[in-house]
Amino acid sequence: MKKQLIVVGGGFIGGHLVADLLRQGYTNVRAVDGKPLDDWWQRFPQVENWQLDLRVRKNCDTALEGAAEVFNLAADMGGMGFIENNKALCMLSVLINTHLLQAAKEYGVKRYFYASSACVYAADKQKSAAVVPLKEEDAYPAMPEDGYGWEKLFSERMCRHFREDFGLATRMARYHNVYGPHGTWTGGREKAPAAICRKVIEAKLSGRHAIEIWGDGLQTRSFMYIDDCLKGTQAILHSDILEPINLGSDESVTINGLVDLVEGIASIKLKRTYNLNAPKGVNGRNSDNAKIQKLLGWAPDTRLRDGLEKTYAWIYDQIVSGKPCPLY
Repeated sequence: MKKQLIVVGGGFIGGHLVADLLRQGYTNVRAVDGKPLDDWWQRFPQVENWQLDLRVRKNCDTALEGAAEVFNLAADMGGMGFIENNKALCMLSVLINTHLLQAAKEYGVKRYFYASSACVYAADKQKSAAVVPLKEEDAYPAMPEDGYGWEKLFSERMCRHFREDFGLATRMARYHNVYGPHGTWTGGREKAPAAICRKVIEAKLSGRHAIEIWGDGLQTRSFMYIDDCLKGTQAILHSDILEPINLGSDESVTINGLVDLVEGIASIKLKRTYNLNAPKGVNGRNSDNAKIQKLLGWAPDTRLRDGLEKTYAWIYDQIVSGKPCPLY
């Protein structure tokens, strides 16, 4: 069976992807991550688990040797608080994609997947909370999220030109806010679903029935459950879709609405305060799924309430058992 290489296999999405490949019967899997093995979110003994800093070119050569298909999930990022305060750090991931593409070309990799982001979309398309769902062509003229978004957009172009100039079969998906169990839920890198789950759980357990919300709570987003991300990622890699494509839910919700859902799961009602000085990102962002529905006959369809229930239950167990939050 062709060797599958998962870059950042010790992270949230990467760990789930390794687990999914094993469930499907893959037996030739290599997971690579820069974190020490003990800090990986999920680790499986039947997999080649390697700790390598892929910002270094020679380590990319080592990682790709013998690999037929590559899933590049590398990104130094987190929620809006992290992205807005660590722009240079976010952009350094460009080294990993660049070195991996060079090594993939030299080692004859058959298929190469790049995980891009909805942060590539032009800011002037996201000024209103009543946002029109973002279509793939809305990334240009370019005005992406500063730092992280620019790195993702540049790396998309690198993938495109390696396909055009060298014949490397690259595929790209623009992830929209992936969430689920085994994800970061505290420490500054967590995204909104995990952060809200944690805050509601802590308010309930402490008896302090109050929650702080970043921004005015009116900003809108869509959130994709991890199972949909895994299915879409693999389908896109093995498809004939050459250009970057949205991979996200089109179920839009305000941050206030997200809190409503988690409060309902927890059977509690909290007093809300709003931190208008906290990072909140764009006012509105949602995925237009017309293209993925047309080309794959499928789009992410896990209801937000259903995914939140599973995520809440997992985070609750972590908190009450005193387990440390996984590193990003």
